Amino acid sequence: MALKTLSTFLSPLPLPKHYTLSIFNPVSLNIYRKSTPLSCKSTHSHSPSQLPLSDTKLLSSEPEGTGAASPTRGDRFLERQQADEAAKLLIKEIKKTKKKTKKVLKVNTVTACCYGCGAPLQTSEVDAPGYVDMDTYELKKKHHQLRTILCGRCRLLSHGHMITAVGGNGGYSGGKQFVSADELREKLSHLRHEKALIVKLVDIVDFNGSFLSRVRDLAGANPIILVVTKVDLLPKGTDFNCVGDWVVEAITKKKLNVLSVHLTSSKSLVGIAGVASEIQKEKKGRDVYILGSANVGKSAFISALLKMMAQRDPAAAAAQKYKPIQSAVPGTTLGPIQIDAFLGGGKLYDTPGVHLHHRQAAVVHSEDLPILAPQSRFRGQSFPGCQVSSKNGMAGKFNSNGLNGFSIFWGGLVRIDVLKVLPETCLTFYGPKKLPIHAVPTHEADEFYKKELGVLLTPPTGKDRAGEWRGLETVQQLQINFEDAERPASDVAISGLGWITIEPRRESLGISESNFAERTKELHIAVHVPKPVEIFVRPSIPVGKAGAEWYQYRELTEKEEEIRPKWYF
Repeated sequence: MALKTLSTFLSPLPLPKHYTLSIFNPVSLNIYRKSTPLSCKSTHSHSPSQLPLSDTKLLSSEPEGTGAASPTRGDRFLERQQADEAAKLLIKEIKKTKKKTKKVLKVNTVTACCYGCGAPLQTSEVDAPGYVDMDTYELKKKHHQLRTILCGRCRLLSHGHMITAVGGNGGYSGGKQFVSADELREKLSHLRHEKALIVKLVDIVDFNGSFLSRVRDLAGANPIILVVTKVDLLPKGTDFNCVGDWVVEAITKKKLNVLSVHLTSSKSLVGIAGVASEIQKEKKGRDVYILGSANVGKSAFISALLKMMAQRDPAAAAAQKYKPIQSAVPGTTLGPIQIDAFLGGGKLYDTPGVHLHHRQAAVVHSEDLPILAPQSRFRGQSFPGCQVSSKNGMAGKFNSNGLNGFSIFWGGLVRIDVLKVLPETCLTFYGPKKLPIHAVPTHEADEFYKKELGVLLTPPTGKDRAGEWRGLETVQQLQINFEDAERPASDVAISGLGWITIEPRRESLGISESNFAERTKELHIAVHVPKPVEIFVRPSIPVGKAGAEWYQYRELTEKEEEIRPKWYF
């Protein structure tokens, strides 16, 4: 009985925390470690070989405490379970990250676009942009040369074919090659969320119509370099100091983050060197996006820019081999085109032209588009001085009464009814030379337009297209006030076409200043255009030799001097 009690007492039961091994004598401790001298049986005794591995380790080393301070079996089990669960979660997250990375890389490597227009390459639809025959595609893909492919549509455009890509408001027939204006704008929506340098192009011939009124929705807060294109089309003798000041004055009111303004010509390379220098200065490792409306000359500008940069940058010289296609067709570029033009980081991107429905190119048939694309320097056509068409001998009355009571047709696209002006008032038309100007008495205007549309009044060209023409549906009454008769009162700009300068008094016609002072200082006209073409009334742009004589520079405050961007030519 005594031995059984002693065996029970010496079994490995938990001890209270205030006990230590020092209270046991050495003999008792030795008996605990070596239980062989005991001959009694106990349900609590175990041999070392029968104990679990964790318990054996605990008895021998006791790393986390001794005796009652050591973790229990339950604690160790929970620790192992928690460690296993944490490892499983970590492995799961790593696998998810690897899968996401693989998907992104797969999309980037598979997508290949035509270097001429940016349309995704495809081999199924012959009439759609980006089409390449299967044999060519497979061969280029095998040799990793998909970026050197020019699609079938771009090949036709490069040979002068007028293949439209953007649906308009009545002029374009449907087809699979068409891309909507919303799709083009959507391709540029990411710009406002990126850090980039924006090079925005504006056509000086169609300054108001090509400016992109919603440019801040596309560019966001990114800095803008404003490039004014086609200045070589302005009349001979134009003082570009006056034009540069006029442009800066116009954009200051729009409150954009414009760094500088450059007057350029992609054809003669005038001003291109200044733009290249400004881009290198302001790029700072960022990507550069060429932004502008459709048919503003982005592709031609990029070709001129690469040509200028190639003199110092080997990357730009290599990029000249695969540059975007140039064409008079609006919407030639259908997707962003990446160009490796810089050695110091960052890419150059040609973007799809933003298609503006309010320009004349949106309503004219594709085969008549070359008429709207001027190829040579403008020469103002003044009226009086143009051909007068009348079947009732109205020329005499025209000389005595001036323009009052006459309607002037600018091709088949614009009609101006002169309601009330001075006898000495002159209208000067600046636009494509192929667009004829005719005048008839206003009471004959409707009949004349109906009879001569497609014949004398073009575009539209031909009776077939004239039969599909919707006519001049928009009529806008304009009241133009002026103070100084020696200066033009204003310009009436027609979106996508050109502008008309209204001069209250032409010096060659002559009138005494005393008589002039007694007259009204208001001019009334009515302008008819196709729907939805827009009409802009703006301060006159100073062109020609006369422009430098009447243009007046506005004195600026110190604050305005700091805010206004500098212009270069």
